[in-house]
Amino acid sequence: MPETVLQAEGLSKIYHSAERQLVVLDHVSFEVQQGTTSAIIGPSGSGKTTLLGLCAGLDIASRGTVSLMGFKLNAMNEDDRAYLRNQYIGFVFQNFQLLPTLTALENVMVPLELRGERQVGAKAKELLARVGLADRLNHYPSQLSGGEQQRVAIARAFINSPRILFADEPTGNLDDENAQQVTDLLFEMNRQENTTLVLVTHNLELAEKTQRILRMKGGKLIGG
Repeated sequence: MPETVLQAEGLSKIYHSAERQLVVLDHVSFEVQQGTTSAIIGPSGSGKTTLLGLCAGLDIASRGTVSLMGFKLNAMNEDDRAYLRNQYIGFVFQNFQLLPTLTALENVMVPLELRGERQVGAKAKELLARVGLADRLNHYPSQLSGGEQQRVAIARAFINSPRILFADEPTGNLDDENAQQVTDLLFEMNRQENTTLVLVTHNLELAEKTQRILRMKGGKLIGG
């Protein structure tokens, strides 16, 4: 049996304001096994990105638990969750989230430098070559196209050899051609590295490339 790397049990996220409460997630439970690919889909406001944030430890649930690599995120403080993310998780976001004052090479090196590792340049260069950017090492984000920026982000996501990769609308800001290139790259590298992929998308065509589709509606998991 493949190892369970992510387990969500009874996850709810509720925001309170004045006398009202907004239920963004309502008792969501699912498991993800090592090496699998999953997509979370649903209309805007269905709770997709909130669910991804809870699973990655970027936020904490109002109720329920998340176990990531066997660690219960609810029982950890923010520093411990940040350490866990740096050890086991890669991220790809819709808006790239590259640091504008760093070159492509420096952006990719950041996760390993945060670990205190030395001599990380060679690995960063190798990853940038794998995503087709060997000639863009010293370019800043503002000098790169959207597709190139997302490829830098993918290289950065894989540099710490993550066990699980979370992607939030990874093609949302790209035209069709770049979206296809980024999608192919993401799945190819995910397969090569035997990483577990969990992505949020509005794009059904992208979702159908995964092994499993989790369907969200009104904060509830309605299929998958």
